Order: sequence, then C-alpha cells, then structure tokens
Amino acid sequence: MADIQAHKDFVTKYAKNVNTAALDGLAKNYALVLSNNDSQYVAASDESERVTVRENFLKKKLGLTDSDATLDAAVVAVGEILKEERFKSRLAYYYLLAEKFNKLSVFVK
Repeated sequence: MADIQAHKDFVTKYAKNVNTAALDGLAKNYALVLSNNDSQYVAASDESERVTVRENFLKKKLGLTDSDATLDAAVVAVGEILKEERFKSRLAYYYLLAEKFNKLSVFVK
C-alpha cells in the first residue's frame, strides 16, 4: 500500500459512512507515517504496538481520558474488525478508533 489513496480505499472497505473531510485530515496528519514501510501498518497482535496506539493516538492525539482498560479494549476491538487483513492500515485503524470515540471532528479543518 504505497500511496495514500490505497489507504483511503482500505478505510472505505471497513467504515460504513466515511466522513471524507475527516479521512482527508487524518491522511494529511499521518502522510509521513503512511509513506514509511515500517510504520504504515499496525501490528495488532503486538502488545507494545497496542500501547503505542493507546498512548500516542487515543490519549495524545484524540485527548481521551478513559481508563487504559477501556482504551485497550477499543484497540483490540478494531483489530478484530480488521482481523482478515494481514496488513492492517494505520489510517484505517486510526479512522475506526476515532469514529468509535466520536472524535472524527479532530481531523476536520
């Protein structure tokens, strides 16, 4: 998945009603991450990766203050949604988490 459009297409496969403004904002925010082979995917089965998603995306970027257990459960739940995919797009992962917590507006400019 070399380009941003491929990641966006991946999101539309899993999100019911895609907020294109939020998706564009999220893609713009994470364009550098998505262009790097080492960081464009989430290793959902890796505990340290799940902690990184919780701490850096859910808490820092989205400003969530829920308990770690609640946030961890959400990260695992999105992993379950994407379980059929060998490579889980970080854009899709983050979009689905933001949608779950009603925080897509963070990315709309």
